[in-house]
Amino acid sequence: MAFDIDMIKKVYATMGERVDIARKLVGKPLTLAEKILYSHLWDGNPDKVFTRGKDYVDFAPDRIACQDATAQMALLQFMQAGKPKVAVPTTVHCDHLIQAKSGAAADLKSANSTSAEVFDFLESVSNKYGIGFWKPGAGIIHQVVLENYAFPGGMMIGTDSHTVNAGGLGMVAIGVGGADAVDVMAGMAWELKFPKLIGVKLTGTISGWTAPKDVILKVAEILTVKGGTGAIVEYFGPGAKALSCTGKGTICNMGAEIGATTSTFGYDESMERYLRATDRADIADAANEVKEHLTADDEVYANPEQYFDQVIEINLSELGPLLNGPFTPDLSTEVGTSMTEKATKNDWPIQVEWGLIGSCTNSSYEDLSRASSIAQQAIDKGLKMKAELGINPGSEQVRFTAERDGILGIFEKLDAKIFTNACGPCIGQWARYSDPKNAPKNSIVHSFNRNFAKRADGNPNTHAFVASPELTAAIAVAGRLDFNPLVDTLINENGEEVKFDEPTGWELPPKGFEVEDAGFVPPMEDGSGVQVVVSPSSERLQLLEPFTPMQPESLQGVKLLIKAFGKCTTDHISMAGPWLRFRGHLDNIANNTLIGAVNAFNKKTNFVKNQLTGEYGAVPDTQRAYKAKGIKSIVVGDHNYGEGSSREHAAMQPRHLGVGAVLVKSFARIHETNLKKQGMLGLTFANENDYDLIQEDDTFNFIDIAEFAPDKPLTLEVVHSDGSKDTIMANHTYNDAQINWFKEGSALNVIKKENAQ
Repeated sequence: MAFDIDMIKKVYATMGERVDIARKLVGKPLTLAEKILYSHLWDGNPDKVFTRGKDYVDFAPDRIACQDATAQMALLQFMQAGKPKVAVPTTVHCDHLIQAKSGAAADLKSANSTSAEVFDFLESVSNKYGIGFWKPGAGIIHQVVLENYAFPGGMMIGTDSHTVNAGGLGMVAIGVGGADAVDVMAGMAWELKFPKLIGVKLTGTISGWTAPKDVILKVAEILTVKGGTGAIVEYFGPGAKALSCTGKGTICNMGAEIGATTSTFGYDESMERYLRATDRADIADAANEVKEHLTADDEVYANPEQYFDQVIEINLSELGPLLNGPFTPDLSTEVGTSMTEKATKNDWPIQVEWGLIGSCTNSSYEDLSRASSIAQQAIDKGLKMKAELGINPGSEQVRFTAERDGILGIFEKLDAKIFTNACGPCIGQWARYSDPKNAPKNSIVHSFNRNFAKRADGNPNTHAFVASPELTAAIAVAGRLDFNPLVDTLINENGEEVKFDEPTGWELPPKGFEVEDAGFVPPMEDGSGVQVVVSPSSERLQLLEPFTPMQPESLQGVKLLIKAFGKCTTDHISMAGPWLRFRGHLDNIANNTLIGAVNAFNKKTNFVKNQLTGEYGAVPDTQRAYKAKGIKSIVVGDHNYGEGSSREHAAMQPRHLGVGAVLVKSFARIHETNLKKQGMLGLTFANENDYDLIQEDDTFNFIDIAEFAPDKPLTLEVVHSDGSKDTIMANHTYNDAQINWFKEGSALNVIKKENAQ
C-alpha cells in the first residue's frame, strides 16, 4: 500500500482535463514536462500559455522531502510561519549526519550519540507539525523517496539538489532551498520560472560494461555543468524505455550536475515493475488508467525538434564506459588508453586508493548486484583487491534484501567496508584522514554524483573520478585509473593472466524486497501538545531571528568582501563535511562562509583584505568586522556561481554576516533563488568584462536601489582607492513579488506578515 494514495488519485483525477485544456491553449502536442507543469498550477485549470525561460509561474507541488542537514534550517524557518501543521505531505530523512569511518554498526551508534540533539529536534518538530520521520540508518533520502513516495506525473520539491532522482519514476521533482519548501509547507504557492525544455533521445541498447551512469556522464560532457540551467531534461526513445527504473533515477539524479531544473522520463513498463516490486501496486493500477497523460504526446517524440528547445541524441549501442573528473563532473574520459594519455599529461595519480559504491545516485539493488558480480569474479579468478572498497546501501530495504541474497557477503569476502545506509563520503562525511588539509595527492573512483575538490574527504589533493558501480568495482580490484575491463587482463595469485567477464545483475530482487524495520516513524495524530525545545546554549541548534530589511542608505559605501576567482560552488561558500554539525546553528556555521572561495587578488583561500585595517584575514572574520561597524559588503563572482547543492546556508550565512549583494557573471538556478528568498540582491554583470574592473579596495554605491523594479537594471558606482570611479550596470531577474521579499527582509518575513493579518 502506497503512502498518500488518496492524494495521488486526486492528482490523476484532474490531470486529464488539465492536460486537454493546456494542449488546446498551447495549440500543439505537449511534452511530459509540460503536462506535469500545466496540471500542477496553483490556480487549477490552465488559462494562459507560459513563455519558457521568461514567465514566473505559481505551482502547487504534491509533496516535500527534506534531509537532516537542510531540514534543520527549513524547519527552524517553518516554526516562524505560524502554522499548526504542514499543508502538504512532508518527510524528513536522517542521512547526512552519519560519518563513514569504521563500518555501519559503529558509525550509526556514534552518529546517534553525537547528533542526538539534532535527531531529537527533527523528530519532535516532525511530530508537532505532522511530518513523516525516517530514522538515522533508514536510508538515503532519494533512494527512500523512490521506493516509497515518488509517483508518475507528480510534482515534488525537496531541500536537496538531488531531489531530481525521483524523475526516474516520471515525476517533476525539483531541488530547492528551505525557504521555498517553507512556502509550500505553509500552504502557499511555489514560484518557478517556467523552464525551457531539452530533449534527450536514446536509441540503441545498453549492454556489457555500459551502464545508465554512462548516459548521464555523456550528457554532462555534452552540456557541461551549466548547460542545463533553467531547463527540464526529458529523456525518451527506445533506449529510454529499455532502462530500469533505478537506472532512470541515476540519470535524473546527476541532472543536478548540469544545472538542470530537473530531469524526467515518461511512464513505462519498467516503472510499473518497480512500483509493484516496492509494494505500490495501487499506484501502478491508478497510473495505468491515465498513462497517456504520463508521457509526452506521440507527435513530440516523433518530431522532437519541433517541441524542445534543444535535442540531443545518444546511441546507447555505441556508448562505452566513462570516467568523469577530476574536480568537475563534466570532464569525461573513455576507459583505457584515453585515460592513460590524459592522466599522464595532467599528472593525475594513476594508482587508485579507494573505490566507493553507493550514495543517492547508485545504491539500488540493481547497482549493488551488478557491482557484486565483478566482486564475485575477483574471488573466483583469484584476484586480490589493489584498492580499498567501500559500500553505502541506499536504504535499509535495499541493505536487508542485499544481505539476505548474499550480495553484501560477496563484498565482505574482499574486505570491503560496508558503511551505514547514508550519504557518507558523498557529502564529505568520511573520516579518511586525521589531517585532510595536508593529506597526500591520490586518486579515488566512486559512483557518486559530485567530485569537487575536498568534497569526499576534505583533502584538496584527492582526485575523484565518477563512474558506474560495476566499473568502480573493477577499477578498485585493478587499482589503476586507466584499467579497461573490456580488454585488459590482470595477474591473479597463481601468476595467471585473467580477464573480467561482463557484469551481470538483477533489475529487481528475484525473491522480492524484504525488510524488518524500514525506519519510518509516522507523526502523532495530534502534535499540538509537543514542545520543541532548543537550548540557548546549544552549539548545534539556534532559533532564528528575522532578517532586517536593507534600506537604500545601507547600500551605499558597501565594501568588497571577496572577488571570487573561477569555480565557486556551494561547497566553496558553505562547506559540508565537519561543518554539517552546525547546519541548525546559523551563527556557528557562518564561520565557514566563503572559506573555500579563491581570492582573485592573491589566489589564496580564506585570506582577504580588511579595508578597515588594511590587514589580511579569514573571510568570516573580515565580514564580521564590517558587520560590527554597520557596513554592508558585496561578493563578486564568476560564471555559474553557486553551482552544486540546494544549500540555502550558502545564502543565509552571508546574509547573516552583512553581505547585501552578490554580483556575478552568471548564477546556478537554485542559488540565485536562495539569495532572493533571504532578502539579498543577486545580480549579474550586464557586461561580463566589468568583472575585471573590480579592485581589492573597492567601495560600491547602489545609486538607484530606491527605484528597484522588474526588468530595470541597477546602476552601481564603484569607487576605487585612488578616488577614481567606474559605473557598472547590473542585471537582475526579480519580479514584483521577489522585490517585495527584498523590501521586507526575506520571503519568510512576507509569510509571517500575511499569516498575522
